Amino acid sequence: MNEIVGGHDLLLVTLDTLRYDVAEEALAEGRLPTLARALPGGRWEKRHSPGSFTYAAHAAILAGFLPTPASPGPHPRLFAATFPGSETTAPGTWTFDAPDLPTGLAAVGYHTICVGGVGFFNKLTPLGSTLPGLFAESHWEPEYGVTSPTSFEAQIACAERAVAGAEGPVFLFVNVSALHQPNWFHLPGATREHGDDRRSHAAALEYVDRHLGRLFALMSARRPAFAIVCSDHGTAYGEDGHVGHRIGHEVVWTVPYGEFVLERGQW
Repeated sequence: MNEIVGGHDLLLVTLDTLRYDVAEEALAEGRLPTLARALPGGRWEKRHSPGSFTYAAHAAILAGFLPTPASPGPHPRLFAATFPGSETTAPGTWTFDAPDLPTGLAAVGYHTICVGGVGFFNKLTPLGSTLPGLFAESHWEPEYGVTSPTSFEAQIACAERAVAGAEGPVFLFVNVSALHQPNWFHLPGATREHGDDRRSHAAALEYVDRHLGRLFALMSARRPAFAIVCSDHGTAYGEDGHVGHRIGHEVVWTVPYGEFVLERGQW
């Protein structure tokens, strides 16, 4: 990352609540052509979340603790705050003397932008303002939220406006709300009474994939971009009687992850 930071724009996309098993199945079935093109080897990497719900996971991710590879470690991190005794800070790790990654990147000239999605980014309450407050520029509107069937398109339009007004390198963070419940309206023929399930979760991911290339094109238009696309945590749809997240269940802790370079002009 010491060769990336400074010469590349940076993109972090969290697909809020996306389960690893659903993401893997959809990719294997050819339902995610954009991600199949972007992900190394056309595959997700299996990782473990640093938190079981949005706030906890993002507080960790935005401090440099990205989802951890599921295989035994230790695993060197891409980004790390200066911290004596850290066993996952390696020679290739980009280190910053700040409490969080956006502040660290701002100190070396990045313009940091947050396009929020779920309620922890809505800036309507002190809690909903905490994570967006880490960024120099942050945005949220109701049409970016979980109840909007066109949330991701609206988020991308916001990102396009924000990046167009930025000078120098950009760190763009987008919290994608479309996967989060309610997501039944992304499944053709579903009704509110049907509710959410793995099928509507997958349909929401297909919706995101249809528009993701537009975001990749935006971030690689000016210079190469280093991108991370991952989930913050999964969610349960009845497994062992559980529904939702903020629980210590395998479907919540196990998340899909991908990192790759978007070469300039290739999208």
